[in-house]
Amino acid sequence: MSLQAGLDALKQGRPQETIQILQDFCQYSAKPGSKDYFQAQMILVKAYYRAGEIQKASDLCQQLTNSKHSQLRSWAKQTLKSLSNAQISQQQSTPNVGAATAATTTTPGVNENQDGTSGQTHRHETHQAQNTEIPPNIPPTPTPEPASNPIPRRARAAQTGVKLSLAGFAGNLSLASGVTISLLFGMVLVLALAVIFILESPDPIAGLVIAVVFTLIFNTAAFFLSPLLMDLSQRWLYQTRWVSLAEVESQSPEAAKVIQYVCAEKQLKQPRLGIIDDQNPTAFTYGSLPNSARLVVSQGLFTYLDDDEVATVYAHELGHIVHWDFAVMTVASTLVQITYLVYITARRLGRSGGEKARDAARSAALIAYGFYIVGTYLLLYLSRTREYFADHFAAESTGNPNALSRALVKIAYGIVEEGKRSPEPSRLVEGTRALGIYDPKAAASSGTAYRVAAQPEQVGRVFLWDLFNPWGWWMELNSTHPLTGKRVRALTTYAEQLGLPTEFDMGRIVGESKSLNKSKLYGNFVADLLLFVAIPLGLVAGLLLGLTLMGSLPTAPLACPIIGLGVAILLRTLVMYPNFKQARESDILTLMSDPYASPLRGQPVKLQGELIGRGDAGNALGSDLKFQDSTGMIFLRYASRFGSLGNLLFGMGKVKNLLGSRGETTGWFRRGVAPWMDLTQFISNSGTKVNSYHRFWSFIFGGGAIVIGVLLLITV
Repeated sequence: MSLQAGLDALKQGRPQETIQILQDFCQYSAKPGSKDYFQAQMILVKAYYRAGEIQKASDLCQQLTNSKHSQLRSWAKQTLKSLSNAQISQQQSTPNVGAATAATTTTPGVNENQDGTSGQTHRHETHQAQNTEIPPNIPPTPTPEPASNPIPRRARAAQTGVKLSLAGFAGNLSLASGVTISLLFGMVLVLALAVIFILESPDPIAGLVIAVVFTLIFNTAAFFLSPLLMDLSQRWLYQTRWVSLAEVESQSPEAAKVIQYVCAEKQLKQPRLGIIDDQNPTAFTYGSLPNSARLVVSQGLFTYLDDDEVATVYAHELGHIVHWDFAVMTVASTLVQITYLVYITARRLGRSGGEKARDAARSAALIAYGFYIVGTYLLLYLSRTREYFADHFAAESTGNPNALSRALVKIAYGIVEEGKRSPEPSRLVEGTRALGIYDPKAAASSGTAYRVAAQPEQVGRVFLWDLFNPWGWWMELNSTHPLTGKRVRALTTYAEQLGLPTEFDMGRIVGESKSLNKSKLYGNFVADLLLFVAIPLGLVAGLLLGLTLMGSLPTAPLACPIIGLGVAILLRTLVMYPNFKQARESDILTLMSDPYASPLRGQPVKLQGELIGRGDAGNALGSDLKFQDSTGMIFLRYASRFGSLGNLLFGMGKVKNLLGSRGETTGWFRRGVAPWMDLTQFISNSGTKVNSYHRFWSFIFGGGAIVIGVLLLITV
């Protein structure tokens, strides 16, 4: 018997078999005190729990609290609290034990409990266990898990395929696709013509034909070749393995049924199915035509999500295939890249030839770059719109929008958890960011909330920033995915249309927004924008003052702009980095739940926790850090007094020795799509001190500019 066999049995809904396998494994195979032994013990706790033997799970957990392994002790203590709550709930509600086992037909061939759980996966669980379930992940190394599952399962629709009105803010997919492709095609055509005319083609009609043929050939080649190139990169970068539907079914029976149902309903050929052996949960699809699509998920999706949640993720990705999203995005992305290539070509032409040709080339380069910027934002808008429509498709085809809401939050939770366990960031989630179902940069807030929240409203509160802070709209413009709060809000409207109770009670969250100080929200945003342009404003104000004083002070037109620049730098720095000596004690979840948080005006705070890894994606020598407290994880940005070289030396020499250190960190909290903290000081419990200097060079440059400007004025 092996550890993997026990884990497989648990995933397939056979907890009693898991118990027998792992008891034998611990007795005859595993060395006491080894990593495999500890993992087997942790899986045994969950197997007892799934089998309804909560007392045995509690007894084993109590033994693990005496382990010499500090992380295992912490995990056991957290889990023991959850099990105690489950026992109390079981004692108080024993008459209702069988209430959740009635099945209702959903997607053809999939039997589900009334609360939305898969009958195969959870048929041994009691109603009380479902309401206090330990999240489904079995961590590869001992790590604290949430004390309880904060999201109670809600019901699902009695049937699938019910037509749902699209959320009003989701946009129009056909319009977005048509307008985007038309505009991008037009841009490429105009730019190709411009380049041909710059080369002084003797026949404009022939030039037009050449431009059209060139554009069509390039786009067609890219359309059909890009999936093959993606296959090669998948195999090389992530070791994707292509699997049969039967293997998907062994890990998620409902997902397999959803694939069969959608393909039959939409008359699609089954997509090529791939699995990446990585515990970071993600899923994506790509291809050229719907009948040659690839649908790839990571192993972490099955680890962190329950069966019905995995099924909605597959349905979401199938929605991309049904809507031809990857084909549209392939063409649109290619067109945007062509505008950039034309810009490069025109810029090169502007360095040679006659004066007239150079001027024309420079003008074409400027227009091409403008088209490239516009095209990029059109592409991002199209990407966000397709995510809304894929969510809508998943809600309709499964009748279970609540499960997709849970899935999005639990994917975020899984990304956060895996980020804590690995000292280096995942290249998978970063490399597939634009393709994946979830933007990993947005994971910290909702993943953290899920990890520690006792009530769904606590998870929902972190969405206030997504929904109502003006910076949320601004930041989303640069994102391939809608903000999580907006996606959950849309899914909530679909649940309401189906007459279902909702996971996060977003109606209450939206209602809570009425108590937000709108003047503060928008006033802060305007102040932030002024702060953003403070330096050019300082230069302009200084220049105007200098021109006014030019009669009496000849050097004023030069000196005053320099002084204005210095004053602007200092004021901007003082507002962005207020006095950290007045930093208040806080925790990461509280900071995440602040709807007024800004990406520019930092909040000085103190946190107690542990440095658990580097924060730079793919950079083994990075100087940024990951910091974890009892409520979640956040990235710390380090800044050396010696600039980039100092950051590199810090990353090479000191970071490795700091990892695992517990202590107090002080800095400035900021919130964008991803929250972070600008580090000013970390003091470990052993006395090690790390100082960071985000304000240092600003004070040097600002103060130096003022001194130089004053000297220019007084030396006349």
